[in-house]
Order: sequence, then C-alpha cells, then structure tokens
Amino acid sequence: MRDDETSRPSPETLLKVAQAEEAQAAKGKLKIFLGYAAGVGKTYAMLQAAHERLHDGRDVVVGYVESHGRSETDLLLEGLEVVPRVQVEYLSVALPELDLDAVLARRPQIVLVDELAHTNAPGSRHPKRWQDVEEILSAGIDVYTTVNIQHFESLRDVVAQITGVVVRENVPDSILDQAVEIRLVDIPPEDLLQRLKEGKVYIPEKAAHAAENFFKPGNLMALRELSLRRAAARVDDQVRAYMESRSIPGPWPVAERILVCVSGSPFSETLIRTTRRLADDLKSTWHTVYVETPGAGKQLQENRERVWKDLRLAESLGAQVATLTGASVPEALIDYARKNHVTKIVVGKPTKPRWREFLRTPLVDQMIRLSGSIDVYVVSIAPADAAKKEGVLRRKRPPLSGFLKSLLLVLAASLLCQPVHAFLAPTNLVMIYLLAVVLAALRLGRQEATFTAFLSVLAYDFFFVPPRFTFAVSDTQYLITFLALFVVGVVISTLVSQTRERAEAIRQREAQTATLYYLSRDLAAVSGLDAILDALVRNIEENLQAQVVVLLSEGERLEVQAASGGFTLGAKEAAVADWAFRNRAPAGKGTDTLGSAKLLHLPLQTSGDVLGVIGIRFREEQEFTSPECRRLVQAYAAQAALAVERAQFARQAEQAQILKARESLERALLNSVSHDLRTPLVTITGALGALREKGVALASEAKSDLLEAAWEEAGRLNRFVGNLLDMTRLESGALKVKESHTDVQDLVGCALAVLEPHLGRRSVNIAVPSGLPPVRMDMVLMTQVLVNLLDNALKYSPPTSPVEVAADIVGNWLTLEVSDRGRGVPAGDLSHIFDKFYRVPVPEGAGGTGLGLSICRGIVEAHGGTIEAHNRSGGGLRVTVSLPVI
Repeated sequence: MRDDETSRPSPETLLKVAQAEEAQAAKGKLKIFLGYAAGVGKTYAMLQAAHERLHDGRDVVVGYVESHGRSETDLLLEGLEVVPRVQVEYLSVALPELDLDAVLARRPQIVLVDELAHTNAPGSRHPKRWQDVEEILSAGIDVYTTVNIQHFESLRDVVAQITGVVVRENVPDSILDQAVEIRLVDIPPEDLLQRLKEGKVYIPEKAAHAAENFFKPGNLMALRELSLRRAAARVDDQVRAYMESRSIPGPWPVAERILVCVSGSPFSETLIRTTRRLADDLKSTWHTVYVETPGAGKQLQENRERVWKDLRLAESLGAQVATLTGASVPEALIDYARKNHVTKIVVGKPTKPRWREFLRTPLVDQMIRLSGSIDVYVVSIAPADAAKKEGVLRRKRPPLSGFLKSLLLVLAASLLCQPVHAFLAPTNLVMIYLLAVVLAALRLGRQEATFTAFLSVLAYDFFFVPPRFTFAVSDTQYLITFLALFVVGVVISTLVSQTRERAEAIRQREAQTATLYYLSRDLAAVSGLDAILDALVRNIEENLQAQVVVLLSEGERLEVQAASGGFTLGAKEAAVADWAFRNRAPAGKGTDTLGSAKLLHLPLQTSGDVLGVIGIRFREEQEFTSPECRRLVQAYAAQAALAVERAQFARQAEQAQILKARESLERALLNSVSHDLRTPLVTITGALGALREKGVALASEAKSDLLEAAWEEAGRLNRFVGNLLDMTRLESGALKVKESHTDVQDLVGCALAVLEPHLGRRSVNIAVPSGLPPVRMDMVLMTQVLVNLLDNALKYSPPTSPVEVAADIVGNWLTLEVSDRGRGVPAGDLSHIFDKFYRVPVPEGAGGTGLGLSICRGIVEAHGGTIEAHNRSGGGLRVTVSLPVI
C-alpha cells in the first residue's frame, strides 16, 4: 500500500468533519477571552481585538460591555457602535441589560458581550446571559465574550474547595466546547494584587473586602493554574482534531464512555461535575441516568424537583440523559451500561453507618460485583453534616394518625383473640396478629406495618402468653415465637409494601401509556388537519387537565389553529411561542427561557422541520417542572407533530394528484389541438400551394376540387376553434342563452345542412312528428348541440350504417335523440364521456379534442335541461337531450 493511501483520512473521519463544518456554517463563531479573576484585562483585550476587526473592515458593534469605571477601557469604547441597553423593571428599579432583540435586528458581523456568566434581571427572555449568546450565535452572528474560569459549571466544586466561596453564577461547559477560539488573558497574581490595591479592579471599600476573601495569593495561583490547564486542554483538543482529520499517525486511544447515576441527593451535583471533568480528561462521551424503582415512589414525589434539576444540569454540561425503570438500581445501571458500551461507571463513596451494611449491601459493592469488565470509579463526597447545610430533602415522617391506626388494629386483633383463646393454643393466635400486620401494610405503609408487628409481639405476650397480663415469659420457647412473629411481620409488611408501591408505579405507567394510546388512536382515526387538532386539544384537556393552544406556521408567521374553549393567546405568550418556533427549543414556564410566561411552549418538530408550537397551561404549578409531565407533554408534542405532518403530506399528495391530472388534461389538450389544427391546416396549405404553383396549368375541375377541399377544412378548423371558444365561455360564465320559439324540424334541418358536406352517402333517418309545437330555446346554440352529436355519431360508427335523429314531447319535456350503430361506449366510461378532453378509443382516422360532448352538456344545462348517453341493444350509442317545455 502506498504511503499516500495510508495517510488518507477514513470516510468516517471525513464525514464527521463535514458534518461538523456544516453544523458550524449556519451558526456564528464564538471567541472567548478567558481569565482567572476579575481585573486581569479580559474586557480590555476583547476591545482591542474588536478594533482590529473594525480596521479589517468587519461590522462590529458593542452589545454589552461593562467598564467598571476604568478609564483605559472607556477609551477603547470610543469609535465602536454601541447598541443601547434595554431597561428591565424589577421591584421598581430599572436594571440595564443586553437588548437581545436590538442586536438580532441590527445583525452585525461581530457583537461584543461582556460578562458571560451574568444573571439577567427577572423578566428578561433568558435567565442567563450565556443563553442570550447562544441565541445570537444561532442567528449566524459572531460573538466575542469574556468569562472567568471559576464560572464554569464542572469546576464549581473544585473552586469552592480551593477558595471556600461557592460561585453562584455558572456557565455550562458546552459553551466552552462551542468556542472556535479561546484567548487566555493572563497576568501574574502579584500584578493583579497590585492592580487591586491601586483601585483598578474594584472601588477601595470593595477591594479591601475582596483581598481578605477571594483575592488571596494561594487562591489566585490555583485559579490561574486551572485556567492555564483548561486553555491547554482546548489547544490539545484542536491539535487532536487536526491530526485526526488528516490521518496523522499517533497513539489514538480507544473511545471511552462514562456513566453516572443521580438519585435526587445533594451529592448528585458533585458526581455530575466530577464525571464531566473525567470525561474531559479522557476525551470521552458520558451519560447521566436516573433509575426509578417501584419502591422509590414516595422519594420521587419529594425529590422530583432535585432529580429534574440534576438531569438538566447534566444535560447542560453535555451529558446524554436518560430515565430508566427497574426493580434494582445496580442491575438497571449495568444493563444500560452494556447496551450503550459504557467503559466506566462513576459512583459516590458510601456515607451511611457501617452497621447498615449488614442489613443491605451498599450500592458500590453491588455495582462492583455486577460490573464485569466495566471499571467502577468511587468518588469521595462530603460528610453527612455537609448535607444539612445544603438542605437535604429527606423523606417526610409518617403522620401520627398512621401509628394510631396501627394501635387500633392491634387492639382489634387482641379483642378478636379474647373469646377464642380458651379453645386454641396461644401459638395459633399468632395468625390473627399477622393478619393485622398484612392489613397495616396494605392500607397504611411499611413503617406503620413494622410498628404493628412490634405492638403485636407486645400484645401477644401481655394478653395471651402465660403468665398473662405481664411481660414475663414462663416458657423461654415463646421467645422464638416472638422473634418469628416480629420477623415474619416485618417481611410480610416489606413485601406487601413493595408490591403495593410497584402496583402504584405500574398504574401510573399504565395511565401514561393509556393516554398516549388514546391520543395515537384518535389521531390515526382522523385525516383532516382540523380533526387532528380537535383530537389533540380534547386529549390534552381530558388527560392532563390543562388548557392548550396550537399554533401552526403560515409562511413566516404563527397562526392559532386550535385552542381550548374560551382560551385566548396574549401578545406576550405569542412572542414566547414565536421564539420557541424560531429557535426549535422549549420556552415559557418551567424552562430557562422566558420563564415568566404562563404557558409552556413546545415546538412541533419532526425530522425535517418545525411545523408549529403547542402551548400548555397546567392547573398545578408543580406540574410545569415535573419530569413525568414534561416527558408526557413532549410525547404529546411528538405525536401531534407527526399527525400534522401526515395531514400536510396528504394535502400535498392531493395537490400533486390535482396537478398531475391538470398536466394530463393539458397534455391531452395540446395533443388534440396540435392534431386537429395541423390536419385541416395541412390540407388548406397543400391546396393553396398547388393553386399558387400550378394554378395556370391546372384544369378548372382540379381547381374546383382544391378550393372545395380547402373550404371544407377551413370550416372544420372554424368549428374546432369555435368549440374552444365556447368551452372558455361556458367555464367563465359568459355564455348567454337567447331563447325564442323554435320549430324542432327547422332545428334538425339546420344541423343537417351544416354537416351535409360530411354525410356523403350516409343516410340519416329522421323521426320528428309534424305536429310538434314550437319550443323556447336558443336556436344557434341548440343547432351546435345537434351538430356536435351528429358529428360524434358519424365518427364513431361504420360508414355504411345509418344515423338516427328522433324528437318528441314527453310530458313537459322535449326529447331529442341521436343514435348510431357503432361500437358503443364501455359501461365504465358512460359517466365520463361528457367530461372535458375525455375520449374513448377511437377507430382509425377518427379524432377530436374531447370537447364536443362537454360543450353539449354545458349548453343543455344552461337551458335547464339534461343530457344522457346509453348503449343500444345490438350495438351503438344513443344520446338523449331533454329540454323543458314552457
């Protein structure tokens, strides 16, 4: 193999590079000026770079730059166009913020946005400024921005450990991954501290406080190292990407995949950030999953917001998020890991007391035992007392009423045993107390059932074990009975409680599945867009107990197509829906975008495009942040999008069929017109050419024959063009019927006179009674009807067969019949022979446009009559015209 072949990039690599370049081409480019603390000169460096781009001819504007009163920074702002800030009212205070809409309307090539980690004022479109930057990038505008290393989400725990300060304003690491260039702005910590003393970082009062807390030499050196390492890692990524795209030889590592599980505890955030840093070090993808077990129903209800927050945090850090259902957490994790080819699993070090390990094997040990070839990383987490500072969400204690009911159950069991203890051995009474334990487990809960088992032992000993009415035991074998009663009671209560919780979880899953089934069934049973939207609105109202509005795209705008009864969409909600539509992302209540809205807006997105937006307003506030509700409404939105797309495809298919039929008609018209125009024109041209070239030499009889042929073909051409004009008049409604009393015999005679040159030796049998009264009709138009019918009969019947014309008065109707002895018309075509351009297979030499019978129907219907065609017995066709006699 040649050297150039071995160094050539693989097709997979080229495809990966092409896809990345295609995705990046539609977005703006992000340049981050990265520092390790305030005052290192990030804003100053960004403004210098902006002037360089401005000098190069680029369109640069300042979206938001905070100079903090530094004169050298203010000087660099001169000469740059500044987009005015928008004033956001909050608690009667006007807060200046980045005017995102003004930047998008201005559409510069480069926009400067300072302080990437800034939290926007309440009421802004996005709660964080980095989300504003993402929207600007999605619009194809390049962004220059500044940020410090301590603001990145994955380093939050590390920074807190180094400095003792928890950074509240965070930026997801995915923003750093999007940057095409990271410029490290670095100065020695000694110079930064000197700038702090000189008042170039903060005002003197704030500078003194910062020097005592955050701006310590050790903190600054550690943060500086973090920023240098992160910048170096970014450069290493770029070098690797360059080498990979060009197949430069190197020790390429096998791809790693990392998995971490969240449980709703406050330590989950630490595990997520640790996994993110580990994934960065290993250059690997990572997954975050939550395992919902049947016995965790109560815990899910209490910690649902924390679980949802953890999953959103992991997703913002670049993880692939999933929610699993299983009876065992370790088994579900290992099964997921094997299906997704995970190589490493991250778990937290146990913090529970050692004595509890004897009762239940720690999750870490179970994971190690089941992991096989998968590596398990055990991460140290904060001690238990740190959880109290973070506000751990613990299970609520059962209400005292439950324990009171347990006491009543034991008393009831004792009263039931009292009348029968004289007939039964004391050991047989244990079954009655076990029944009380089972009832407690079924009706009250696990803790109450355990308490019932304990009380049952005491009651059994006190009331029925000799000596009675004391807790003393004369026979030590009863101790085994007590232990068995308590252990069996606890086991039964545990199993019954687990079964009940599992049944409740299954019931909830079944309810969700049923709602999706009903929606899918209703959407599949209808076809029109209006029916689909009605079914969607009805299912959401009935199953989710929520109000809903559906907006579909009409060009560049969204229009309300369906909504709950009495529900109106305000201007603000319409703006939120428009944002969700244009950015293909959820917005509104319960999201990080325009969270002050009253509705949750989800885009109706398919694999090809966004068709519209669905807005949902739940009755309960907690449902907006509930993972179950969010997954359910997203499934509803996906089903609705597919149904709407199906309706649009059906409409497009129908339009395509109509267009195809129209093209077929146009093609038939062109073929007919070209044939029926060319035939008489050829004859006329040939006759006139012969007269022109050989007119003097021709005999008078030959000249007469040529002129007669040219005259007949000219008349044929005139009738053909007349048919086209008549059809145009009929379709436009311009045809006016001028009725007058007309003799039927004169009508038939006029029609035969027109066709006399074409009859030749053909005989026409006429059956018109002599006593028919005059009938009101348009003589000219009805003559044309008879001419077309007779011409049609002559063309479609043998030359030797006669054509029959009959007329009579039947009741209040005049009937005109034109019959022939041709091949007739196939039964399936009888209902179509009066359609435009429709022609049955014709004998050799016959032709036409297929307009004659259609024109006849139009004229007859304009007279208020009818026209029908029937095959004759023995062969042939009969066309019957019926006109009212006034």
